[in-house]
Amino acid sequence: MSHTLLTRREGDVLVLSNNNVAARNALSFEFYIAVTDALRDAASDPSVGAIVLTGEGGHFCSGGDLRQLAKRRELSVQERRVRLEGLHDLIRAVRDCPKPVIAAVEGAAAGAGLSLAMACDMLVAAKDAKFTVAYVKVGLTPDGGATAFLAEFVSRQVLTELCLTGAPLSGERMHDLGAVNRLVESGSALPTAMALAVDIAKGPQKAMSHIKNLCRHAMRNSLKDQLELEAQSMVEAMGSDESLEGIHAFLNKRQPNFSQLRQVSE
Repeated sequence: MSHTLLTRREGDVLVLSNNNVAARNALSFEFYIAVTDALRDAASDPSVGAIVLTGEGGHFCSGGDLRQLAKRRELSVQERRVRLEGLHDLIRAVRDCPKPVIAAVEGAAAGAGLSLAMACDMLVAAKDAKFTVAYVKVGLTPDGGATAFLAEFVSRQVLTELCLTGAPLSGERMHDLGAVNRLVESGSALPTAMALAVDIAKGPQKAMSHIKNLCRHAMRNSLKDQLELEAQSMVEAMGSDESLEGIHAFLNKRQPNFSQLRQVSE
């Protein structure tokens, strides 16, 4: 595994930590590949129930490495696009991963770091974390889905102001907007995210994958299309071993044991 990404397991939870502390965890092509590979492996590993994405040294991610970005003016437009797609492939990998991905944010989540945090399914943030669409301050434009993710929470006018000024949003403000699931004191983002991940990891993996997909499409689909997607998922879930275990557990007044189904599938 790349030294820019630290990985560890805590039970059913896989922890992925950005490890470029000297640059406040600025992104690199190496990091894109390492996280994308880790997510792909986790997707096919039944022992992984949830994933936590965080950063070392008190910062989540300060965005793109400006020293590297400055060199890209020497590349052709096509070559620049190839480099950019490394980031976008990472964002797609987070959104498409069938396992729940939870961001634990301390310090900076700037530029593409904001995009990466908001691509996750849930977000735990310290009150004093700083979320910034910082591109305009260095003559660049947003990427990594930043405008798409923010548009789910703010009006066009507020989105435009955030992108044109590069003004930071605190963890508290992001929580007020509905973009943060758990707001915590400084230094508590990771343990809180871990507790949430441990609880979620106990759930039925196939059903949770479908739920993640439903939630991903809910705000963009028409009611007609969302009803169809829900119907497809529900009909499949009705015939699953997970629903058999879940319903039997409920009727017998016991906790369901979905982990046993993963062991059988292995």
